Amino acid sequence: MLLYVTLGTNDVERARRFYDAVLPLLGYRCQRYSEEEIGYSADGDIRCRLWIVTPFNRRRGSAGNGTMVALSAASRADVDAFYAAAIAAGGVDEGKPGLRPFHADFYAAYVRDQDGNKLSAVCEQPE
Repeated sequence: MLLYVTLGTNDVERARRFYDAVLPLLGYRCQRYSEEEIGYSADGDIRCRLWIVTPFNRRRGSAGNGTMVALSAASRADVDAFYAAAIAAGGVDEGKPGLRPFHADFYAAYVRDQDGNKLSAVCEQPE
């Protein structure tokens, strides 16, 4: 359904350090990199689906109120590892790993990157 998602940054190098530390834990790799953008794709995908970019209009990047990117995790251990790596890389806690009330197996963690973008890793598999 979605072709790709973009998140704004004000510091591409800082963002790359953060995302390179957390996304491989969920099977995403940096495939494109320039001074203005970083593109990540899932293992085996030929297209970048998540882009971290400096805003095209050259204004300061900011996080959207109510905006979040939820990334699929293969296991609860992957959610835990994502959260730990994000915090260690300078992310901010928005919800420690745990079960959520959305359904019996919805296990998720929530963080913000250094630009304020909200991310979630979610495993919907039984333990």
